[in-house]
Amino acid sequence: MGEQELRQELCKYAQRAVNNGLVVGPGGNISARLGDKMYLSPSGFAIEEIEEEQWIEVDIPSGDITDIGLRPSSEVLMHLYSYRQNPAIGAIIHTHPSSCIAFTLVETELPILFPDQAALVGRTAYVPYVLPTTDLLADAVADKVVEASSILLGNHGLVTTGRNLREAYYRTQVVEESCKIYLSARAVGIPLVLTEQQFAEVASLESEEYRIKLLQKMK
Repeated sequence: MGEQELRQELCKYAQRAVNNGLVVGPGGNISARLGDKMYLSPSGFAIEEIEEEQWIEVDIPSGDITDIGLRPSSEVLMHLYSYRQNPAIGAIIHTHPSSCIAFTLVETELPILFPDQAALVGRTAYVPYVLPTTDLLADAVADKVVEASSILLGNHGLVTTGRNLREAYYRTQVVEESCKIYLSARAVGIPLVLTEQQFAEVASLESEEYRIKLLQKMK
């Protein structure tokens, strides 16, 4: 994939995040990696309004920013540190989904509730509230990106990673749905979660392995 195609993908998934209510207004930020560069949403933009040429190029090893007259997202360090910590990451999506935020107001550990969550996301990490846009938050997220592909941020939102934007985006959708289901079930009783054995059985299904391989393709 070339740079121009990646910029198009960034615009596509930014629009999908907004259309599905995963972020509102100028909140949230998205990036994708191409070699030693990452392409990150600019600061102050509603992400659905970003044009292909406005994604900010940042050199991952040095942190140098290509000057196009725009500032990178205020969460640039969170993206930068995460790519450095886990070279397998190809994309990062940070959103503010309402059910995810609501979940972090009452719980800290999201259990595995249904097969899609087990297969596409696995275990979700949690970071207690840290002041946004700081190196403290960047360090806290980077500490988790090796152990989990989804991270709930207390009183703040969600970070998902993937080998590409499609995988990271689908994980965002699944975690938001998981939080919504948990809160609905918890309102009327004790949720019945998958056991460790059931979790492992889903992960071992050949059909799930095939679906994950499809998700790893950009198209």
